[in-house]
Amino acid sequence: MWDKIDEVCSEVLERVTPKKRERVRIEALAKKLEKRVVDASKVLGVNAIVRVEGSVAKDTWLSGEPDIDIFMRVPTTIPRKSLGDICLKVARKATEGAEQIERFAEHPYLEAFVGNVRINIVPCYDTKRGEWLSATDRTPYHTDYAKKHLNEQMRGEVRLLKKFMKGIDVYGAEIKIGGFSGYLCELLVLHCKHFINTLKAFAMLKQRITIDIKNYYKRRENELQLLFKEPLVIVDPVDRGRNVASAVQPQKLYTFVAASRAFLKNPSLRFFYPPKTRALTAEEARRRLEKRESSIIFLTFGEVDAVPDVLWGQLYKSQRSLRKLVELSDFKILRDTAWSDEKSLNMFIFELEQCRLPHVKKHFGPPLERERETENFLKKYMNNLDVISGPYIADGRWVVELKRKWVDVVELLNERLRDGGRSAGIAEQISQVLKEGFRVFVGDEIVEVYAKNGEFAEFLTEFLSGKPKWLENA
Repeated sequence: MWDKIDEVCSEVLERVTPKKRERVRIEALAKKLEKRVVDASKVLGVNAIVRVEGSVAKDTWLSGEPDIDIFMRVPTTIPRKSLGDICLKVARKATEGAEQIERFAEHPYLEAFVGNVRINIVPCYDTKRGEWLSATDRTPYHTDYAKKHLNEQMRGEVRLLKKFMKGIDVYGAEIKIGGFSGYLCELLVLHCKHFINTLKAFAMLKQRITIDIKNYYKRRENELQLLFKEPLVIVDPVDRGRNVASAVQPQKLYTFVAASRAFLKNPSLRFFYPPKTRALTAEEARRRLEKRESSIIFLTFGEVDAVPDVLWGQLYKSQRSLRKLVELSDFKILRDTAWSDEKSLNMFIFELEQCRLPHVKKHFGPPLERERETENFLKKYMNNLDVISGPYIADGRWVVELKRKWVDVVELLNERLRDGGRSAGIAEQISQVLKEGFRVFVGDEIVEVYAKNGEFAEFLTEFLSGKPKWLENA
């Protein structure tokens, strides 16, 4: 088994470690863009310290997947509300002619593509350690810390860990993914020393993992438990009050735990290089949806005028509200998710046990020994027009049979979202689009959308399977 693990890891490391020619090209591009940002800052009168940060600066980037992060450290005299806009102007000028996408983390920043290389130009304040004015102020300190403590062997281990996480779809701290950041991967390797040791640590997860590399909370573990509530806690070596893993959603954490166990039992390249999804044909998708015993509801709507990171925050907030609305109306949800092409098509997807319910439901009151509560129950339902039968006594409780308000989930969604759904908890920007119109599809009705959108077709193919690709060889 260990021979197989070594064989797989050696092959992956060979693939993900940049060769000299690629290094020279990326390093030259990074310096060129760094200079462009410096020049654009001067032209626009912005006093900025410009430096390459992130995986390129720390030499933990993956061959074929370089991201160049250029940070602008500006004076603290620039107002917080102006930070993003001022630096966006510089970033746009520095990358004129390239594809540009405005992103948003704590404040706006610019993503640009030069050739096939993604460039992130990010503002932050030039602050002393611990005197942070924005979340990105820590980044230069993160770079310095990693460069100081990661040796060449560890950088290779970081590359293995990143590629593994990408392969199982848990890599990336942005809102859309809610996974592990590059810096978090580096800290895990610094603590565990090796990629395999990291997998072992998570494979043995029983409760929660807490790592305090600098021993800030030595003999104060109770304080650490009170300060951080997340299931994974990695204390930031440059900021004792920050959990580097706070963005990791439980589903991504537990996916990593399960995949770690699976890889250690049956190592395979599949974990690092999952096979590309072959989307079902429209006819195959129709047959799958027709034969499915559950009911899948697709609520589709058009473009939301928001940068991707804000869009996904709005989608997830609205998804949670819709889940609550549907569940409170007695529909049993098996799975739910949000999907977007970040352009003209957005949707919420709910897989239900059934999309239509009986007109009558049984509603139990409190046990008879709780005299005051039973009196209140009787007052409420004695002459209630929604009562079909009762109140009567069953199993030591008062019981009524009630007429359901909603028996069809499509009618529920159409009615409650007709005005945008703000009263149902829909996020503001999503609500504005819903007011303009939306459609609810049931099951194979979605095929007309499926046939026109290849990206959605791949997503729905994977959703219908429901099984992670790495599980095939587990």
